[in-house]
Amino acid sequence: MCRMLGIVASEATDFRVCLREAPRSLASLSPEHPHGWGLAVFGREARGDHGWTLKKQPACAQEDDRFHEVVVGSRGELLVAHIRKRTVGAVRMENTHPFRRGRWVFAHNGTIDELDWIRANVSAARAAEVTGDTDSELFFAFVLSRLDAAGLGERAEVEDTSAVVTGIVRDLAARAALGACNFLLANGDSMYAYRQGRSLFTLERGPHDRVRSHRESRETGASVDTPWTARRTAVLVASERMTDEPWRELQDRTLLHIARAPVPALRVLAAGA
Repeated sequence: MCRMLGIVASEATDFRVCLREAPRSLASLSPEHPHGWGLAVFGREARGDHGWTLKKQPACAQEDDRFHEVVVGSRGELLVAHIRKRTVGAVRMENTHPFRRGRWVFAHNGTIDELDWIRANVSAARAAEVTGDTDSELFFAFVLSRLDAAGLGERAEVEDTSAVVTGIVRDLAARAALGACNFLLANGDSMYAYRQGRSLFTLERGPHDRVRSHRESRETGASVDTPWTARRTAVLVASERMTDEPWRELQDRTLLHIARAPVPALRVLAAGA
Protein backbone atom coordinates (compact mmCIF):
# COMPACT_ATOMS: atom_id res chain seq x y z
CA MET A 1 0.00 0.00 0.00
CA CYS A 2 1.35 3.42 -0.99
CA ARG A 3 0.84 6.95 0.29
CA MET A 4 -0.14 10.01 -1.74
CA LEU A 5 -0.27 13.74 -1.11
CA GLY A 6 -1.83 16.43 -3.28
CA ILE A 7 -1.79 20.16 -2.55
CA VAL A 8 -3.42 22.98 -4.51
CA ALA A 9 -2.48 26.47 -3.28
CA SER A 10 -3.44 30.00 -4.27
CA GLU A 11 0.17 31.19 -4.38
CA ALA A 12 3.67 29.78 -4.54
CA THR A 13 4.07 27.56 -1.49
CA ASP A 14 6.96 25.78 0.21
CA PHE A 15 5.88 22.14 0.38
CA ARG A 16 8.69 20.83 2.60
CA VAL A 17 6.65 20.80 5.81
CA CYS A 18 4.15 18.24 4.53
CA LEU A 19 6.87 16.32 2.75
CA ARG A 20 9.42 16.15 5.55
CA GLU A 21 8.49 17.95 8.76
CA ALA A 22 4.83 17.24 9.57
CA PRO A 23 4.00 14.60 12.22
CA ARG A 24 2.93 12.16 9.46
CA SER A 25 5.02 13.53 6.60
CA LEU A 26 5.83 11.37 3.60
CA ALA A 27 9.41 11.13 4.86
CA SER A 28 8.28 9.78 8.24
CA LEU A 29 5.98 7.25 6.53
CA SER A 30 8.53 6.11 3.96
CA PRO A 31 10.24 3.34 6.00
CA GLU A 32 6.95 1.46 5.68
CA HIS A 33 6.72 2.45 1.99
CA PRO A 34 10.37 2.20 0.94
CA HIS A 35 10.21 1.32 -2.75
CA GLY A 36 10.26 4.75 -4.35
CA TRP A 37 9.37 8.41 -4.01
CA GLY A 38 8.29 11.07 -6.46
CA LEU A 39 7.38 14.78 -6.41
CA ALA A 40 5.63 16.60 -9.25
CA VAL A 41 5.48 20.36 -8.66
CA PHE A 42 3.58 22.81 -10.85
CA GLY A 43 4.67 26.44 -10.96
CA ARG A 44 3.11 29.19 -13.07
CA GLU A 45 6.49 30.80 -13.63
CA ALA A 46 8.03 27.56 -14.95
CA ARG A 47 8.96 27.34 -18.63
CA GLY A 48 8.58 24.16 -20.65
CA ASP A 49 7.27 20.78 -19.53
CA HIS A 50 3.79 22.31 -19.19
CA GLY A 51 4.86 24.02 -15.93
CA TRP A 52 5.76 20.72 -14.21
CA THR A 53 8.97 19.72 -12.48
CA LEU A 54 9.09 15.98 -11.78
CA LYS A 55 11.71 14.35 -9.55
CA LYS A 56 11.66 10.74 -8.39
CA GLN A 57 13.86 7.84 -7.33
CA PRO A 58 13.24 4.11 -6.65
CA ALA A 59 14.47 4.48 -3.07
CA CYS A 60 13.20 5.05 0.47
CA ALA A 61 12.55 8.79 0.81
CA GLN A 62 13.78 9.18 4.36
CA GLU A 63 17.05 7.41 3.60
CA ASP A 64 17.70 9.13 0.25
CA ASP A 65 19.81 12.30 0.29
CA ARG A 66 18.37 13.23 -3.11
CA PHE A 67 14.86 13.36 -1.63
CA HIS A 68 15.93 15.82 1.04
CA GLU A 69 17.73 17.98 -1.54
CA VAL A 70 14.66 18.08 -3.77
CA VAL A 71 12.29 18.82 -0.89
CA VAL A 72 14.20 21.97 0.05
CA GLY A 73 13.45 23.43 -3.39
CA SER A 74 9.90 22.11 -3.74
CA ARG A 75 7.94 25.32 -4.23
CA GLY A 76 4.92 25.91 -6.43
CA GLU A 77 1.13 26.15 -6.59
CA LEU A 78 0.34 22.46 -7.03
CA LEU A 79 1.97 19.28 -5.74
CA VAL A 80 1.43 15.59 -6.47
CA ALA A 81 3.66 13.44 -4.26
CA HIS A 82 3.88 9.68 -3.74
CA ILE A 83 5.81 7.07 -1.77
CA ARG A 84 5.59 3.49 -2.97
CA LYS A 85 5.17 0.12 -1.33
CA ARG A 86 5.41 -2.23 -4.28
CA THR A 87 2.77 -4.82 -5.14
CA VAL A 88 2.88 -5.05 -8.95
CA GLY A 89 6.15 -4.38 -10.76
CA ALA A 90 9.79 -4.31 -9.74
CA VAL A 91 11.50 -1.53 -7.79
CA ARG A 92 12.85 0.65 -10.59
CA MET A 93 12.57 4.17 -11.94
CA GLU A 94 9.99 3.33 -14.60
CA ASN A 95 7.62 2.03 -11.91
CA THR A 96 7.99 5.01 -9.59
CA HIS A 97 5.09 7.48 -9.23
CA PRO A 98 3.99 10.08 -10.18
CA PHE A 99 3.79 9.44 -13.92
CA ARG A 100 3.58 12.29 -16.42
CA ARG A 101 2.29 12.49 -19.98
CA GLY A 102 2.28 16.01 -21.39
CA ARG A 103 0.32 18.26 -19.06
CA TRP A 104 -1.13 15.35 -17.03
CA VAL A 105 0.43 13.95 -13.83
CA PHE A 106 -0.92 10.83 -12.11
CA ALA A 107 -0.37 8.88 -8.88
CA HIS A 108 -2.18 5.74 -7.70
CA ASN A 109 -2.63 3.92 -4.40
CA GLY A 110 -3.94 0.36 -4.39
CA THR A 111 -3.77 -2.83 -6.43
CA ILE A 112 -5.98 -3.32 -9.49
CA ASP A 113 -7.15 -6.90 -9.97
CA GLU A 114 -9.02 -6.59 -13.27
CA LEU A 115 -6.00 -5.71 -15.37
CA ASP A 116 -7.36 -7.50 -18.46
CA TRP A 117 -10.35 -5.16 -18.49
CA ILE A 118 -8.13 -2.10 -17.99
CA ARG A 119 -5.74 -3.25 -20.73
CA ALA A 120 -8.59 -3.91 -23.17
CA ASN A 121 -9.68 -0.29 -22.81
CA VAL A 122 -6.27 1.29 -23.44
CA SER A 123 -5.66 2.72 -26.90
CA ALA A 124 -2.71 1.52 -28.95
CA ALA A 125 -1.15 4.99 -28.77
CA ARG A 126 -1.36 5.15 -24.99
CA ALA A 127 -0.21 1.53 -24.57
CA ALA A 128 2.91 2.40 -26.54
CA GLU A 129 3.78 5.08 -23.96
CA VAL A 130 3.90 2.59 -21.06
CA THR A 131 7.52 1.98 -20.05
CA GLY A 132 7.13 0.08 -16.77
CA ASP A 133 5.20 -2.97 -15.61
CA THR A 134 2.88 -1.64 -12.92
CA ASP A 135 -0.89 -1.72 -12.79
CA SER A 136 -0.68 1.99 -11.94
CA GLU A 137 0.94 3.16 -15.17
CA LEU A 138 -1.44 1.01 -17.19
CA PHE A 139 -4.33 2.55 -15.24
CA PHE A 140 -3.02 6.01 -16.14
CA ALA A 141 -2.97 4.97 -19.81
CA PHE A 142 -6.60 3.85 -19.43
CA VAL A 143 -7.61 7.25 -18.04
CA LEU A 144 -5.78 9.11 -20.82
CA SER A 145 -7.36 6.86 -23.44
CA ARG A 146 -10.80 7.91 -22.21
CA LEU A 147 -9.84 11.58 -22.31
CA ASP A 148 -8.46 11.13 -25.83
CA ALA A 149 -11.61 9.34 -26.99
CA ALA A 150 -13.65 12.36 -25.87
CA GLY A 151 -11.50 14.59 -28.07
CA LEU A 152 -10.15 16.63 -25.15
CA GLY A 153 -6.98 18.45 -26.13
CA GLU A 154 -4.59 20.70 -24.25
CA ARG A 155 -7.11 23.53 -23.86
CA ALA A 156 -10.18 21.46 -22.98
CA GLU A 157 -12.82 23.12 -20.83
CA VAL A 158 -12.80 21.96 -17.22
CA GLU A 159 -16.47 20.94 -17.34
CA ASP A 160 -15.80 18.66 -20.31
CA THR A 161 -12.82 17.09 -18.58
CA SER A 162 -14.76 16.67 -15.34
CA ALA A 163 -17.59 14.92 -17.17
CA VAL A 164 -15.17 12.37 -18.63
CA VAL A 165 -13.39 11.74 -15.31
CA THR A 166 -16.76 11.35 -13.58
CA GLY A 167 -17.75 8.77 -16.20
CA ILE A 168 -14.48 6.91 -15.63
CA VAL A 169 -14.97 6.57 -11.87
CA ARG A 170 -18.59 5.50 -12.27
CA ASP A 171 -17.38 2.68 -14.50
CA LEU A 172 -14.69 1.77 -11.96
CA ALA A 173 -17.18 1.76 -9.10
CA ALA A 174 -19.52 -0.52 -11.04
CA ARG A 175 -16.89 -3.27 -11.22
CA ALA A 176 -17.00 -5.05 -7.87
CA ALA A 177 -13.84 -7.07 -8.53
CA LEU A 178 -11.73 -4.18 -9.83
CA GLY A 179 -9.62 -3.72 -6.70
CA ALA A 180 -8.31 -0.56 -5.04
CA CYS A 181 -7.81 2.48 -7.24
CA ASN A 182 -7.33 5.68 -5.26
CA PHE A 183 -5.73 8.25 -7.54
CA LEU A 184 -4.63 11.85 -8.01
CA LEU A 185 -4.81 13.31 -11.52
CA ALA A 186 -3.64 16.86 -12.18
CA ASN A 187 -2.87 19.17 -15.10
CA GLY A 188 -1.69 22.30 -13.30
CA ASP A 189 -5.06 24.05 -13.52
CA SER A 190 -7.01 21.32 -11.74
CA MET A 191 -6.58 18.26 -9.56
CA TYR A 192 -8.93 15.27 -9.39
CA ALA A 193 -8.84 13.05 -6.32
CA TYR A 194 -10.69 9.74 -6.13
CA ARG A 195 -11.12 7.22 -3.33
CA GLN A 196 -11.93 3.56 -4.00
CA GLY A 197 -10.60 0.90 -1.66
CA ARG A 198 -8.04 2.90 0.34
CA SER A 199 -8.29 5.79 2.81
CA LEU A 200 -8.27 9.42 1.63
CA PHE A 201 -8.58 12.67 3.57
CA THR A 202 -8.91 16.36 2.76
CA LEU A 203 -7.97 19.55 4.56
CA GLU A 204 -9.05 23.04 3.50
CA ARG A 205 -6.98 25.99 4.69
CA GLY A 206 -8.26 29.54 4.34
CA PRO A 207 -6.81 32.97 5.06
CA HIS A 208 -8.46 33.09 8.48
CA ASP A 209 -7.53 29.59 9.64
CA ARG A 210 -4.99 29.27 12.39
CA VAL A 211 -2.05 27.26 11.05
CA ARG A 212 0.74 26.21 13.37
CA SER A 213 3.67 28.32 12.25
CA HIS A 214 6.22 26.68 14.53
CA ARG A 215 6.72 23.03 15.42
CA GLU A 216 9.43 20.54 16.29
CA SER A 217 10.47 18.18 13.52
CA ARG A 218 9.53 14.61 14.38
CA GLU A 219 12.44 13.28 12.33
CA THR A 220 15.27 15.61 13.40
CA GLY A 221 14.08 17.39 16.54
CA ALA A 222 14.86 20.73 14.87
CA SER A 223 12.57 23.73 15.06
CA VAL A 224 10.54 24.22 11.89
CA ASP A 225 8.86 27.44 10.80
CA THR A 226 5.93 27.24 8.38
CA PRO A 227 5.53 30.36 6.22
CA TRP A 228 1.83 30.98 5.61
CA THR A 229 0.69 34.38 4.42
CA ALA A 230 -2.58 35.98 5.47
CA ARG A 231 -4.00 35.70 1.95
CA ARG A 232 -3.14 32.06 1.20
CA THR A 233 -5.82 29.44 0.50
CA ALA A 234 -5.05 25.76 -0.05
CA VAL A 235 -6.67 22.34 -0.34
CA LEU A 236 -4.71 19.27 0.73
CA VAL A 237 -5.54 15.63 -0.10
CA ALA A 238 -3.65 12.81 1.60
CA SER A 239 -3.83 9.10 2.27
CA GLU A 240 -3.95 9.82 6.00
CA ARG A 241 -4.15 12.75 8.39
CA MET A 242 -0.70 14.35 8.34
CA THR A 243 -1.16 16.97 11.06
CA ASP A 244 -3.41 17.68 14.06
CA GLU A 245 -5.65 19.95 11.94
CA PRO A 246 -9.31 19.10 11.11
CA TRP A 247 -8.87 16.66 8.23
CA ARG A 248 -12.05 15.16 6.77
CA GLU A 249 -12.21 11.54 5.61
CA LEU A 250 -13.80 11.01 2.21
CA GLN A 251 -16.53 8.44 1.70
CA ASP A 252 -15.47 5.50 -0.47
CA ARG A 253 -16.11 6.05 -4.20
CA THR A 254 -16.00 9.83 -3.89
CA LEU A 255 -14.49 11.97 -6.65
CA LEU A 256 -13.31 15.53 -6.00
CA HIS A 257 -12.34 18.31 -8.36
CA ILE A 258 -10.04 21.02 -6.99
CA ALA A 259 -9.63 24.12 -9.15
CA ARG A 260 -6.46 26.17 -8.64
CA ALA A 261 -7.77 29.57 -9.81
CA PRO A 262 -8.97 32.09 -8.90
CA VAL A 263 -8.56 30.44 -5.46
CA PRO A 264 -8.42 26.71 -4.67
CA ALA A 265 -11.96 25.42 -4.47
CA LEU A 266 -13.10 21.86 -3.73
CA ARG A 267 -16.13 20.40 -5.50
CA VAL A 268 -17.63 16.91 -5.12
CA LEU A 269 -18.30 15.40 -8.54
CA ALA A 270 -19.41 11.95 -7.36
CA ALA A 271 -20.17 10.69 -3.86
CA GLY A 272 -20.51 6.99 -3.15
CA ALA A 273 -20.85 6.34 -6.88
